[in-house]
Amino acid sequence: MSDPIQVVRQESGVLRIAVRTAAIMLAFTLVFTALMAGTYKATEPLVAASALAEKLRLIGEVLPPPLYDNDLMADAITLAPQAALGLDVETRIWRARKSGAPVAVVLEAAARDGYSGRIGLILAVGADGRLLAVRVTAHKETPGLGDYIDPKKDRNKARPWITQFSNLGFDSVPRDKWRVKKDGGRFDQMSGATISARAVTNASGRALAWAAENRDRLFALPANARYEESKQ
Repeated sequence: MSDPIQVVRQESGVLRIAVRTAAIMLAFTLVFTALMAGTYKATEPLVAASALAEKLRLIGEVLPPPLYDNDLMADAITLAPQAALGLDVETRIWRARKSGAPVAVVLEAAARDGYSGRIGLILAVGADGRLLAVRVTAHKETPGLGDYIDPKKDRNKARPWITQFSNLGFDSVPRDKWRVKKDGGRFDQMSGATISARAVTNASGRALAWAAENRDRLFALPANARYEESKQ
């Protein structure tokens, strides 16, 4: 028969070990959390600066700096989620001006029907309604097949596929022709990778139409205002 006193001592020892282990784990968790929070705070400015540098690089690809003389980052407005642009989150629109006159808007868009899902885009649309240029900002298209939509991965370095949209508007390519040739449109696609090209082409056409339709209101809003759809 077990000694009750011995049993109580054993249970008390197990309890002390459990409490000590829990205390150590709690202390470890608190220290780890504090370290992570400190690291985040310390690196937050660097991450923000890196994100801004990447944004400026992409903007520079679609809108060369010599075309404008204002501060794009200061002359920007907030855009609410826009189904026409494939956006379900707020984004920013940057307005470019030269000697005060409107030059172009730079905006983001997305194609949600890529082969592997969402394809992010950034576009510059001129005040005259032309699509100055478009670039892919993010995608998960198949490497070596559909990723040619990104000029960094396009094997044709002399004339990347995505540059065929540059400096075109609906006056030169009618809206109903803003499709790949396989669908009866104006734009080329790579054999065996039509879905990626179709998604980018269609999204670019939609974004161009939206920017052209809303151009005057986009330029008229004060800096840092929020764009709201017209109720009319």
